[in-house]
Amino acid sequence: MGLKSAATSLWVSTALVLAGTRASAQEIGQDLEIVGRPVDRGTGFQPSATELARDVVWLDNMLLIIITLITLFVTGLMAWVVIRYNAQKNPTPATFTHNSPLEVAWTVVPIVILVFIGAFSLPVLFKQQEIPEADINIKVTGYQWYWGYEYVDEGIQFESYMLAEDELEEYGYSQEEYLLATDTAVIVPIGATVVMQVTAADVIHAWTIPAFGVKQDAVPGRLAQLWFAAEREGIYFGQCSELCGKDHAYMPITVKVVSQEVYDQWLADEKGTS
Repeated sequence: MGLKSAATSLWVSTALVLAGTRASAQEIGQDLEIVGRPVDRGTGFQPSATELARDVVWLDNMLLIIITLITLFVTGLMAWVVIRYNAQKNPTPATFTHNSPLEVAWTVVPIVILVFIGAFSLPVLFKQQEIPEADINIKVTGYQWYWGYEYVDEGIQFESYMLAEDELEEYGYSQEEYLLATDTAVIVPIGATVVMQVTAADVIHAWTIPAFGVKQDAVPGRLAQLWFAAEREGIYFGQCSELCGKDHAYMPITVKVVSQEVYDQWLADEKGTS
């Protein structure tokens, strides 16, 4: 009887310790600022939290300038032609059919513009695709309809599901984070180079965090990679970005960027529960 009581007491104590550890893991980053999230009626980019995201925003702004100038030029040219060469002002139309200098110009100028754009866009693309040596390797697997994560070098695995509306407060979120927040989050330290190995178990999904400037299709049977190095502590949200079935809209992504000390403590806690 004494042995049974001792065993029961030990089991209860162990369960309480594990529950406390899980609770502390759940509370990681609850005091963090929510940085990367959609904004109601917003039209711009989320705040850039990585060098990759800053590059993408800069490239988009540059292209917007080029497109605006081309649009204004073409609109002005059309307006000039309509006003100058309408039937009232130009009752006798010209009969020529070719203008070699003009034809050369409208062929060469677009080529020059495209080469100019490529000279800036290709380095941005190569920076995304050239995977650096990782400080942290995380394998992410898309399922219908949730995400699975494995910290490859640490032996930590967990799954991430969208929180129901009545669970948000328990996890430190507000109702504004409904459809965005998950029960478990990817925890990474600020400044660390994180390489995500992306795949899927059933159909094609896509893992993306807009504030990091990353997006990668998760294809069954294939292992793709993306990388980022977050420069700002906070909570960031993403979504599956490839139509993957009826609950496609309900498999969000949550990443918490924390200090190195907090990350180390989280890592120790998670290993203690493994």
